Amino acid sequence: MLPSSSLRAAFAAAALVALGAAPAAAEEGAGPVLTMGTLPAIDGARLGSTFDVPAVFANVGDASLQRVYVTFAASRGLEFTDVPANCLVTEGSSLNTPLSCVFEQEVRPGKVYALPRPLTVKVGGNALYDTASVMVSTYDAGAPDGNDPRTPGTAPAVTLTERPDLEPADPGPSDHPAYDSAEVKVTADNTADFRVTGAHLKGRVGDTVPLTVKFTDAGPAWVRRDDFVERSVTKVRVRIPAGTTVTRTPGFCHRVSAGVYECGTSESWVLENFGETYSFKLRIDKAVPGAKGSVALEDEPRPFDPDKGNDTAAITLTVPGSGGPSGGSGPSDPGGSQTSGGSSDSTAGDAPTTGTSDTPAGGELAATGSDAALPLTGAAAAAIALGTAAVVVTRRRRTA
Repeated sequence: MLPSSSLRAAFAAAALVALGAAPAAAEEGAGPVLTMGTLPAIDGARLGSTFDVPAVFANVGDASLQRVYVTFAASRGLEFTDVPANCLVTEGSSLNTPLSCVFEQEVRPGKVYALPRPLTVKVGGNALYDTASVMVSTYDAGAPDGNDPRTPGTAPAVTLTERPDLEPADPGPSDHPAYDSAEVKVTADNTADFRVTGAHLKGRVGDTVPLTVKFTDAGPAWVRRDDFVERSVTKVRVRIPAGTTVTRTPGFCHRVSAGVYECGTSESWVLENFGETYSFKLRIDKAVPGAKGSVALEDEPRPFDPDKGNDTAAITLTVPGSGGPSGGSGPSDPGGSQTSGGSSDSTAGDAPTTGTSDTPAGGELAATGSDAALPLTGAAAAAIALGTAAVVVTRRRRTA
């Protein structure tokens, strides 16, 4: 990774080159039109290191503004340091931290403005695939939707500085003249241990027993899909012991073949030390000697997860008359056995799998992270959303 001084220089150069070049030529009667440049990505960021996010923008319209807002946002693995006193930090979200700075000063057409110093971002111990963003707008994009508290920064207040040495490039017509934004995608040098937990079940023929298996991100990093696609952060394959029939299937799970179920996650991210719990109901139809079951993570590349030894766990079932417990393939369950009265999993072989789909209220992840919805609305949410997708803050222009 580049040292902090080199990163600061690279960021500043990128922000200024994107804005400077040719004189602005806004459409007549366009009013104020705000625009920003782009910022480079950071790969291999060291935990505990810092980088700067500059705020450089231009008004390429034909009218002045008397007030503008500059809003920064950092996802869960990043945090801002030295926040100015005229910036408000919105608290309460487990996924991102937005802070909004208001500037009661004239922003003239055809001029470039910048903060006297960029905001510094620290890479936390739980960082992996994270994003920082900056947005300029005519409205408070960081305002919370609900009652989340907002706290002013403690560093000295700052004002916008006009940059007469820079001339904004002509961006053409804007799809969103009231705001523009830029993002920094950060890939940290960190790991996250995805693991599964199996179960030890007991019951008699005719019993209906619960089977609970788990997927957990044991950290240290939280994980959001690095492709920022809204789909499960991983998938879990559950293989049911023979001689049983599934009578209830949990939410996020579906049958893919006889005795085999595929389970997803409630979100496209998972917080460190959280995950999903999958609770089936099984009816024991007959005692099958040597019946096996297992739970396993899907076979896809996870470069952040060096420990593959806990990607598979056993599901064992003890039924009187079957000759004792039988185990699934893979290492023994690293923790959490369920043995009282019968536990369960779904059917094996070609046994019928009748049952209802039961969608619990979010499972472990949703129960602890459902409050992570962004406190941003309208165009701000479209520009700075750090929830189910990445921060979408690239500049978009209409084509002729």
